Amino acid sequence: MKRIYDNIVTKHLSEDQQMIFLAGPRQVGKTTISKNSAVLTDNFCYLNWDNQDHRRILIAGPESISKYVLQDKIQNTLPILVCDELHKYPKWKILLKGLYDTYKEQFHIIVTGSARLNIFKRGGDSLMGRYFPYRIHPLSIAECLTQALPSREIQQPQAINQDLLQNLLNFGGFPEPLLKQSPQFTLRWQKLRQEQLLREDIRDLSRVQEINQIEILAELIKEQSGQLMSYSNLSQKVGVSVGTISRWLEILNSFYYCFKIKPWSKHVSRSLLRNPKYYLWDWSIVKDPGSKAENFVASHLLKAVHFWTDYGLGDYDLYFVRDKEKREVDFLVTQNSQPWFLVEVKSSQNRSLNSALAAFQAQTGAKHAFQVVFDMPDINEDCFQHTTPIIVPVQSLLAQLI
Repeated sequence: MKRIYDNIVTKHLSEDQQMIFLAGPRQVGKTTISKNSAVLTDNFCYLNWDNQDHRRILIAGPESISKYVLQDKIQNTLPILVCDELHKYPKWKILLKGLYDTYKEQFHIIVTGSARLNIFKRGGDSLMGRYFPYRIHPLSIAECLTQALPSREIQQPQAINQDLLQNLLNFGGFPEPLLKQSPQFTLRWQKLRQEQLLREDIRDLSRVQEINQIEILAELIKEQSGQLMSYSNLSQKVGVSVGTISRWLEILNSFYYCFKIKPWSKHVSRSLLRNPKYYLWDWSIVKDPGSKAENFVASHLLKAVHFWTDYGLGDYDLYFVRDKEKREVDFLVTQNSQPWFLVEVKSSQNRSLNSALAAFQAQTGAKHAFQVVFDMPDINEDCFQHTTPIIVPVQSLLAQLI
């Protein structure tokens, strides 16, 4: 299946020398994307840390790796080396620094990881300037419609099959269950993926032993997706300290189980300052329909801000807005630290326009304010031509993103 990230890799390898870092959740397609680059060279090499034979080559160091790649032969095209799951090696950053500094003129390097590849940035990043990161997300409405690289953030309106929205909602955006569209397979896949994430990845890499309690925390996050998160309440339910809850949430973030959205407070009177919200990378496992719909939109917006930032269009981020009078808008997208557009999520077009949209648009100066709904037919119209609060079909807005 063609992904927009395949085109990102192709463009990078044709223009840039830096290493490519592909980071994202387990089974989102990182390995497939990296292997698809084999068509760009006569000499493609793949080393997976989980393969014992490959591991011996990696541990032996840069010279051993270069001999494996170059084979003492003249190369017609620049070879491509993929290092898969290399973050599991404690000295991976030192290895890559030496490998890149010595052989950057002789072959391209792609690194993949299902834990955040910037997780070890404490004390400075020894790889600074040597790589460009690309955060790989599940499939979205826009990516299912086109994999062409955009020239700007917002795309032209596209016709959408209503089945696409329902399939993404029901099966999620991870390639395998979405392509199979089998409820039985999806349930088995979800269960196996969560077991591997919690009982293999997190246990082995984070050295956390209390996996049963982390599973309880993961279940609570799923149940409270999109709600204001109280660390003290979670600590009471899980039976550990607030500090431990905070640390475990960071671990779950780092392994792409969930992501955190903070409140926006600048120029918002009596704004909420502290409590964040959490959403899941796999929205399909959220049970409550309203929470799933909100998580679905959150995931699409996060994918957009990550892509726009990684692609070099600017600096983008995602927040929510809430004040102490409990007025709230679900999401605020910022562009270069300035409010850009607000998004409120509702299930039905029969719900009146949230008055907080106009209030927070006035306070923040956001250019656009949308209330997206799930029961409205697609419209062939540019949602971003409107600068006052407006109700739009969720699929129409999201199709204009990434």
